[in-house]
Amino acid sequence: MSTEPANELIGSGQEGSVRDQFRAWRARVRHGDMGALPAIAGFIVLCILFAVLSPYFFTERNFANLVTQAATLVMLAMALVFVILLGEIDLSAGVTSGVAMCLFVVLTAPGGPALHWLVALVISLLAGAVIGAFIGFFVARVGIPSFVVTLGLFLGFQGLELILIGSGGVYRITAPPILAIMNSNLPNWGGWLLLAAVLGISAGTACWDRGRRSRAGVPNRTITLLWIKLGAIAVIGGVAVLLLNQNRGSGAVVVSGVPIVAPITLAILWAGTFMLDRTRFGRHLYAIGGNPEAARRAGIKVVMIRWYAFILCSTLAVVSGLFSASRVGSVDAAFGRDIVLSGVAAAVVGGVSLFGGRGRLLQAAIGALVVAVITNGLGLLNLPGGVNYLVTGGVLILAATVDAISRARSGGSLTR
Repeated sequence: MSTEPANELIGSGQEGSVRDQFRAWRARVRHGDMGALPAIAGFIVLCILFAVLSPYFFTERNFANLVTQAATLVMLAMALVFVILLGEIDLSAGVTSGVAMCLFVVLTAPGGPALHWLVALVISLLAGAVIGAFIGFFVARVGIPSFVVTLGLFLGFQGLELILIGSGGVYRITAPPILAIMNSNLPNWGGWLLLAAVLGISAGTACWDRGRRSRAGVPNRTITLLWIKLGAIAVIGGVAVLLLNQNRGSGAVVVSGVPIVAPITLAILWAGTFMLDRTRFGRHLYAIGGNPEAARRAGIKVVMIRWYAFILCSTLAVVSGLFSASRVGSVDAAFGRDIVLSGVAAAVVGGVSLFGGRGRLLQAAIGALVVAVITNGLGLLNLPGGVNYLVTGGVLILAATVDAISRARSGGSLTR
């Protein structure tokens, strides 16, 4: 029985030099554990390709648009990771967010209860958690395949959306704080403060890990790798903040700064990664995804972990729906129906294994960026919308093929 965090330590935690670390990483890649490497390579290639084909791709305005466009998909892909790591699927995540957002706008509508937006948001998040608990009960307790349960909810929740809003109804979002999530920006100094916070938290977490490993008598990686990681974050983050702080407005209106959605997404990414990599729940989740029977024999509460995973997935899916509603400023009866498959595609493209037991939230986020770049770039080229689906589908099949081959090379089975 193995887990994703443990895989990172095997063959790498014992070396004392960067060269040894690189050799260990190369050996893991040769054995099929490529992680997000294919997605990163694809992201770079796509950026170069669209930059050559469109003069508007590498502009400040398009970069900011790409950040906000990707945020919804990034959040949904991260939500789905919690169930995909178990070898399960949640086809209802998109419409779960739709039902929660329909509930939100109905509760805040002037003609209805007219609740404060914060109260309505808490109720919507709780609704997502309840839906996740409902799915987890039938999957973990009753034993119904997650595909069947969530497909049933995917169909049923479309009717619930119609009941809540009506077939022709469109409710506008009026709460300024909700609209600001996707449509407003931090002040220019806020972007640099955000970067400093990311560097500080990354350094603090790494030092905490090193202290914990030292106390446990486990050898640490060379400190040089930490400096390389922090340097990469500083360079990439600095370039991003510098671009986003440029004026991308038209005329006399100045629009600049990091979108407010960015720190929210980064905070959830860090919290989710901490949960998966550094808590008992995360270790057990990976163990169940790798081998459920071995996990059960080891004393892990398989039923409860599965249950919690679906609750987390549905709750974070509501956050994804909140991002989408903030961006368009309204909610209708078809909200959330089309995005869930893109979320699954993003997670798989990023390197999260559909067979379970392998993958990270950061990989799902990178995969979502790849899918977002495809959508953004093809839109700039004015190609038909059908081309977007064709290209995204092709990338998904390619990623799934890489996953299956890498799993076979690492000694895994192609069937569960």
